[in-house]
Amino acid sequence: MRTSTRRSHRLMALAAVAALTTGVLAGCSSDSNDTSSNSSGGGNSKGKTTLTVGTFGVFGYKQAGLYDEYMKLHPNITIKEDVTTRTDVYWPKVLTRLQAGSGTDDIQAIEVGNITEAVQTQAGKFVDLGKEVDKSQWLDWKNAQATTKDGKQIGLGTDTGPMAICYRKDLFKKAGLPTDRTQLANLWKGDWSKYVDVGKDYMKKAPKGTKFVDSASSVYNAALGGESERYYDKDGNVAWDKSAGVKDAWNDAMTVATTNMSAKLKQFDPTWDQGFAKASFATVACPAWMIGYIEQKSGAAGKGNWDVAAAPTAANWGGSFLGVPTATKHQADAVALAKWLTAPEQQAKVFAKQASFPSTPAAYATLKPAADTTAYFSNAPITQIFSDSAKTIPVQVFGIKDQPINTAITDVGILQVEQKGKTPDQGWSAATKEIKDVLGQ
Repeated sequence: MRTSTRRSHRLMALAAVAALTTGVLAGCSSDSNDTSSNSSGGGNSKGKTTLTVGTFGVFGYKQAGLYDEYMKLHPNITIKEDVTTRTDVYWPKVLTRLQAGSGTDDIQAIEVGNITEAVQTQAGKFVDLGKEVDKSQWLDWKNAQATTKDGKQIGLGTDTGPMAICYRKDLFKKAGLPTDRTQLANLWKGDWSKYVDVGKDYMKKAPKGTKFVDSASSVYNAALGGESERYYDKDGNVAWDKSAGVKDAWNDAMTVATTNMSAKLKQFDPTWDQGFAKASFATVACPAWMIGYIEQKSGAAGKGNWDVAAAPTAANWGGSFLGVPTATKHQADAVALAKWLTAPEQQAKVFAKQASFPSTPAAYATLKPAADTTAYFSNAPITQIFSDSAKTIPVQVFGIKDQPINTAITDVGILQVEQKGKTPDQGWSAATKEIKDVLGQ
């Protein structure tokens, strides 16, 4: 995760305005003396080869100095990053170029909300990276998300979004609630409805102007992140309206939306950022990639007031992959770079820079959050909390329309209730109509 539309994934959309970079188009740029080989191994080309890495949001590779490090190790390689801020702009652009068979970047990032579509409809357009690596380096469930039924793996896992609860100790203390992270984790352990119950207690003595949680949608996404089957069943059939996981997550979200415990903010909007700065809510469902975001948006006043506790259940929200399109003119070099960027050592470096949590368990023992991040979150054992969650997240079933279905529920259904005063039934009906339009029903 990272700062991206996720958002869904935007999930992971951390930016509100789409902006396309003016960088070099996919895989088409290299010096005239390029003689890059397409044989396996890569990185041994004579001359100078320019590789483009297409991403959405901030992946941290540039920020952690990885591009510079790789170019120093491989003087014949120049790396340029082609960034699109929002995934809802980025992914359609990638699909168009994949279909055209040209214009793709040498490496394309794929957000978890789009990985099933890529696996099911675009697998032939990507190199089988599973043949290039020791797959045991990655979490099994992460590999499974990027693997076709016949065993082709089109992407290597970058970050994941293991879940925790980030909370303001100062606000909890004023509300007369425990502030110890272990004690709180035990209060809501095993069920997101218990977390909601803590919210009800918080609101009894909530400090003036504060709410328990930022939004009902964040509770919904977090609760659903621990479910194996969500919008599709294990056979790949659309099942959003029959899913027990969706029902439970919706009910928890509705409890939040129809009471006074939500700040009613839409995540990643400017008002949400202001909510962090003003300390207007006491908790937020907190995947690993949100750590750096909270630190940035809450500012100096939040240092030592924020803490981190284990989430009610192991859950994942967000995460991405790197894939190599077969259309690239520099396939071997691109494969070599993708392998290097996603290796445990490099994932650990990105974590140290921006807390993007690795999908490679071999990195977990060496993870060291930045000292200022550790201090900011009251010396919470961040790596332990997130690694414990990551190791026990179930393999989740995703479908081609996962992302738009999720958006219909959160940005239409839940918002109808939370911000427009509609009943839960009315909100569900609005989401249903939107989903049926998405599915062409």
